[in-house]
Amino acid sequence: MSDMPPKLAEIVDDFASAPRDVVLEMLLEFSDAVPPLPDALRGHEGMEQVPECQTQFFLRAEVRPDHTVRTFFDCPIEAPTTRAFAGILAEGLEGATATAILAVPDDLYHRMGLANAISPLRIRGGTAILGRLKRQIREQEDAKP
Repeated sequence: MSDMPPKLAEIVDDFASAPRDVVLEMLLEFSDAVPPLPDALRGHEGMEQVPECQTQFFLRAEVRPDHTVRTFFDCPIEAPTTRAFAGILAEGLEGATATAILAVPDDLYHRMGLANAISPLRIRGGTAILGRLKRQIREQEDAKP
């Protein structure tokens, strides 16, 4: 698991080793961990919608000059599982470099053992969130001189 940012690896390990009934409680805790959007993004200006999610989900990745990435997520409180994906990524990727995030395995949610706890549709949404985040980072990295 060393191919991902340390904070994210720790979260993945916590979920993978937790009993199924605890996993849902852990997801709920992460749904509360989504930082509020800065004012400039409140209207989702410059954010990308993730149509694979059953609920409205918007994201944005900003690669800073030092190659660390700042992530922004917006998802309704009424969608706790999908918000949990945002919370996990927000916390797990905080301060990580573009290279480290691009190395995060696409089957992240399966590695966390979530396939046993939530529906395949939600897993697909979470996977799409990660995929779009990586694509935005890749595009910004490719555009650098």
